[in-house]
Amino acid sequence: MANIEYQERFTSHPSDVKSYDTEELREHFLIKNLFEKDKITLIYSHYDRFISGGAVPIDEVLELATIEPLKAQNFCDRREVGILNIGNQGIVTVGEDKYRLGHKEALYIGMGAKNIHLSSEDPGNPAMFYINSAPAHQGFPIKKIASTDTITLDLGTSEKANERRIVQYIVEATVQTCQLQMGITELKKGSIWNTMPPHTHNRRMEVYLYIDLPQDDAICHFMGEPQQTRHVWMGNHQAVISPPWSIHAAAGTFNYSFVWGMAGENLDFTDMDMVKANQLR
Repeated sequence: MANIEYQERFTSHPSDVKSYDTEELREHFLIKNLFEKDKITLIYSHYDRFISGGAVPIDEVLELATIEPLKAQNFCDRREVGILNIGNQGIVTVGEDKYRLGHKEALYIGMGAKNIHLSSEDPGNPAMFYINSAPAHQGFPIKKIASTDTITLDLGTSEKANERRIVQYIVEATVQTCQLQMGITELKKGSIWNTMPPHTHNRRMEVYLYIDLPQDDAICHFMGEPQQTRHVWMGNHQAVISPPWSIHAAAGTFNYSFVWGMAGENLDFTDMDMVKANQLR
């Protein structure tokens, strides 16, 4: 267990968030330092009991073992997991079965799976596994999702600086899950806005992991109730928790991508309560 570190993050009432200063916002919602050498880092959020995490196996094979808040013998005893590789070639071993994940390939692991291990094919060019997990009520088959297995949607316009491609990896149309969904949104060159106009969905929470951002650039993530917005400045490979009542949108100083993961009441990807940009405060 020495290779797993975790934190718990508790829920915040929207009335309380109105009074948060910069440091409080970052303490409750920003997730930093997910990807550390030879370590699995997990954030257990009390929003829908969602877990997000990162793993960078270099010199060691890392086991996705249980953590104390789960009160379970194995990590997947009551959970399903999505793993998306944002690094170089990696291997996820579940029991006796090995699944090779290339850059931006994903694996869904259903409830009941045991002995989950993460490794890199080349320690000099390691994998970077991004992990999402949600409670499950039924076990579904393990499935690898290659780039050719995804569903893609092109949205936005260059005139509005929000031209983007949504790549759906773990959604109802591709993988059978209990509640977990995952995908990547890739902004086109010259675009900076994602999810604009924004939306909320009280039926689901989300976590955004920002990737593909140059080292000296930054993301300004917007959150909060539509009439009480707040912002959090973020860097590459940092994530942010989005409560069900909060908008989730961002602008960057350079085009970027982000991994979205969500869980909650339903698997309807289009279930959103839209907010017009000129209605935001």
